[in-house]
Amino acid sequence: MTSSSAGTAPDSDAPVKRVLLAAPRGYCAGVDRAVVAVEKALEHYGAPVYVRKEIVHNKFVVETLAARGAVFVDETDEVPEGARVVFSAHGVSPAVHSAAAARSLQTIDATCPLVTKVHKEAVRFAADDFDILLIGHDGHEEVEGTQGEAPEHIQVVNSPEAVEHVEVRDPERVVWISQTTLSVDETMETVRRLREKFPHLQDPPSDDICYATQNRQVAVKKLAPQCDVVITVGSANSSNSVRLVEVALEAGARSSYRIDTATEIDPAWLDGATTVGVTSGASVPEILVQDVLAALAGHGFGQVEEVRTATEDLMFSLPRELRADLKAAGNPATTPRREGRRSLDVQPA
Repeated sequence: MTSSSAGTAPDSDAPVKRVLLAAPRGYCAGVDRAVVAVEKALEHYGAPVYVRKEIVHNKFVVETLAARGAVFVDETDEVPEGARVVFSAHGVSPAVHSAAAARSLQTIDATCPLVTKVHKEAVRFAADDFDILLIGHDGHEEVEGTQGEAPEHIQVVNSPEAVEHVEVRDPERVVWISQTTLSVDETMETVRRLREKFPHLQDPPSDDICYATQNRQVAVKKLAPQCDVVITVGSANSSNSVRLVEVALEAGARSSYRIDTATEIDPAWLDGATTVGVTSGASVPEILVQDVLAALAGHGFGQVEEVRTATEDLMFSLPRELRADLKAAGNPATTPRREGRRSLDVQPA
C-alpha cells in the first residue's frame, strides 16, 4: 500500500478514505506492569488472586483477568483473612495498607511508580506544613489514594472554575500537585488561576502528569485538525481516555467519540467522513485498537497512516513482593513484557 494524502484517488473521483492512527497510544509502562503483575501472580500462586478495585480502568482487561481467576473487590474487608491481594495501578492510601495488614493479607502493590512519586511529594510537603492543592477529580481512585497520605493538608481542586473557592491557611506556604491522568491544558489553566490568587504558589519538583498521558494528548492534537471523526478506544471510567475525546475536539476534530470496543462504532459517525482518527487510552490493550481498524476497513477506511509524535521505551520492574517470590522459585522474570502489536500495514503520515 502506498501513502497518499486526503484528496481523490488517481483512478476515481471518490475521495480517499483513510485512518490516521495515533502513536503513541494504548498501554503505558505503569499499566503494563500492573496487568502483568496480576497475570504473573495467577501463574505463580494460582487462583484466586484478589485485586482491590479495577487493576486498571479498562473493562476488557478486567473481564479477561477475571476469567483467569482474578477476583475484584472494592475494599480489603472483602478479601478473606490471610489471602493475597493486589493493589491497583492507581495507588492506595496508608489507611488501606493498614487495613490489609490488620487482616494479615499478603499484598502486592502494583501502584504505578509515577503515582508513587506524587504520594511522596504529598508526604514531603505535608511534613513541611504546606497547604497542598491537589488538582484532580474528587472520587477518582488515584486522588483518594494521594489525598489519604495527608488529608489534613490536602484539598482537591476539580477544575479551573473551582479555584475561586479555594482557601488556604498561609498564602505563602502553598503548593500544587496533580492527578497523573489529567488534561495538560486544563491543568495548566487551573495552575494559572491558582497562581493569580496565590502569587507564592510553589510547583512540584517535577511534572506530575505522566509522560504517557501527555504523549497521547500531543499525538491527538497533531492528527485531530485533519479528522472528520476521532475515535478513542477506552472505558468510561478511564480519566485519560475521556480526556482524549475532549482534546480531539479542542484541537479541531469535527466530532469525537469514545468506545470500549469496535462493536460500539455507529456507522452514522462515518457518513460523509474521509478521514478518521484513532487513538486509545493508556489502559487499553492493542488488540482492541486492531479490532477498530478492522471494523473501519469494513466501512471503506482501509488506508492507515500512523501519526507518531514520540517513541516510548520506559519499562518498570514488577512489584518487589512479586519479584522476590518469582526469584525464590527460580523465575528470573522481573520486568513486564511490552505487549506485542500485530503486524499492521501502516504508512507514516
